[in-house]
Amino acid sequence: MLGVGAFFPQFSLTGVKSIEDDNAFTTITHDLNPGKWKLYFFWPKDFTFICPTELVGFSNLTDEFAKRNCVIYGASTDSEYVHLAWRQNNSALSALKFVMISDIKHELCHGLGILDSKEGVAQRATFLVDPENRIRFAYVTDLDVGRNPQEVLRVLDALQTGERCPCGWNKGDATI
Repeated sequence: MLGVGAFFPQFSLTGVKSIEDDNAFTTITHDLNPGKWKLYFFWPKDFTFICPTELVGFSNLTDEFAKRNCVIYGASTDSEYVHLAWRQNNSALSALKFVMISDIKHELCHGLGILDSKEGVAQRATFLVDPENRIRFAYVTDLDVGRNPQEVLRVLDALQTGERCPCGWNKGDATI
């Protein structure tokens, strides 16, 4: 798996930005939103149980990430059509505030080293990428364990201080 300090891979993939059939799809590339931080988080499969809780959790914090100059992208190895159907058939996902990227050919997952070889799906991975496209935070949990979006926001806050932040540090706390 690519880790802290590595450059995030170049890519061009299809994403779902809306539940409207005529406006649902868009092309997402590594060079969109220059000068911004990016949060990429991956989930194993659409139409499952843990994944929607994470998608909603990250969506609920979209405005907080935006205040920190950070754009959110979610991704899995499902097709854009499966993403669209999931959003259209799950009311909790219908108003997501970020693009759902389709990595159906596993290109980005292979490039990041996060394809679960046993299950053939993306691992539950999270990456914070700085404006220079360098990975500053990489985190993977077991497929059966959801992550805490608030913790990812806390880490972004810490990274953006440019200082050393002790255990349990929160925005506004003293740095070392």
